[in-house]
Amino acid sequence: MPKKLGSKRHRENLGLAPQTALEAPAAVAALKKFKGPKFDQTVNVCMHLGIDPAQADQAMRGSISLPRGIGKTKRVVAFCQSDVAPKALAAGAVKAGGEDLVAEIEKGWMDFDVAVASPDMMRVISKLGKVLGPKGLMPSPKAGTVTPNVPDAVKEYSAGKVEYRADKSGNVHAVIGKMSFPEKDLLENLQFFVHAIEKARPPTAKGTYIKKVTVSGAMTPGVQVKHVAAEARE
Repeated sequence: MPKKLGSKRHRENLGLAPQTALEAPAAVAALKKFKGPKFDQTVNVCMHLGIDPAQADQAMRGSISLPRGIGKTKRVVAFCQSDVAPKALAAGAVKAGGEDLVAEIEKGWMDFDVAVASPDMMRVISKLGKVLGPKGLMPSPKAGTVTPNVPDAVKEYSAGKVEYRADKSGNVHAVIGKMSFPEKDLLENLQFFVHAIEKARPPTAKGTYIKKVTVSGAMTPGVQVKHVAAEARE
């Protein structure tokens, strides 16, 4: 007799999973009905876009502060001048500095989630490209992590500002909250993120831009969200 794959909870959740795309409120409600593990799951959104990430002007990357936060804080380091470092630390940075911070990371310290930098520090931290680049931690103007106002950036990212980046298949993934969030908060974050990606459409993208939107928990099946193009809503 063939062995059943997956846990009992997973099999039950598959039975609860909608087979068609739902309006955003119904999709979030369906997601909340899945049986979850004991921990508070992260909720993610995945958007499949009609872009060609191989084209430089369609390699989408950016950051968004969601209206309801994402239910967790991030550890942020700040590359900045010595007079700005105390302000960055006061804003929530776990460490702030210039050459000294670069040296510490070169020695192997990597206990952080986001790195922000002032434009004048990019020359100093360029030597960290091979260390931070593969981990997606290198500060970038496109992601909003290179900015003249380092303390404000530290404050936003510490509070859970969301970064997104299109992968090779044209998918954009992001965290939009926790399963413990009220439905209305998850819905607000979901709609805010989708609309932000709509506004970020590359001018050279042809055809259908947003092809598919799916929400899921860390341990649940995905629920497809019915999407209506912005021009059709007007």
